[in-house]
Amino acid sequence: MMGDVEPASLRFAAAARALTQAARLRGFDAPTFRSPPGRADVDRTIRRRGEAVTVSVRVRNRPWSAVLSDMVEGIVVVNRLTGVPADRARAALWDAVDETGHRAA
Repeated sequence: MMGDVEPASLRFAAAARALTQAARLRGFDAPTFRSPPGRADVDRTIRRRGEAVTVSVRVRNRPWSAVLSDMVEGIVVVNRLTGVPADRARAALWDAVDETGHRAA
């Protein structure tokens, strides 16, 4: 690791843990997160297999805020939230991570 820059895979794992915990605390279904998606032409995919759901997000060569946004939106989509409930969920999930993807202090 060079300087204070954390590898993207570690940031992704930390963000996944924080978002999963935040989702579960609020009674939402928490997907499994992985990277990259199986398709080269998209930045995010969602795969449902029975009750198991996987949100795959491309991390490489993307702004970190875009990665976090795809993770947050993945939880919203997995839980089929719309309107005000979706907005409240997004706000709560964003509160769970700071700009580095770690649990907010």
